[in-house]
Amino acid sequence: MESMSFAEALEREHQEIDTGIAAFSTAPGDRPTLIQAIHALRRHIYLEEDLLFPLLHQAEPGLAAAVFVMLRDHAQIWGTLDALERAVDTGTGLALQKRLTGQLLHHNLKEEKVIYSRVDDLLDPAAAGRLQAFLASGDMPGGWVCMMKARHLPGNPVLTTG
Repeated sequence: MESMSFAEALEREHQEIDTGIAAFSTAPGDRPTLIQAIHALRRHIYLEEDLLFPLLHQAEPGLAAAVFVMLRDHAQIWGTLDALERAVDTGTGLALQKRLTGQLLHHNLKEEKVIYSRVDDLLDPAAAGRLQAFLASGDMPGGWVCMMKARHLPGNPVLTTG
């Protein structure tokens, strides 16, 4: 990532994920490629919600509304991913894949224009180092769920604390 900005690296992840998901529409039997793309997308959402968004919010609190929109989109995308994984296991899923493609098209455009355009200017060296390390080899914790989906899980302490 030496010659690539964080914004470029994150956009490249978008492109790689989109390519993996699109491959399913031309080869619906290619379940491994789709599952790999779904895992990469979940990891990407984790990176944003657990690492990137808090850093950006700390650096520029004015991004809170934009981050909220991204979190809401992530919850919708996460639900589609859950449904798509179930559908793929039954040999179906093209309609869900098309829904996901549309969601990602709109989400990625907003995210790249509003959030990613600020990343490289706002991250301090320590934050940049953490993000770079995760991009190189990090993975999300097992069982992790995006923030707005987690708020609606039964027994989640977020529901009872506020």
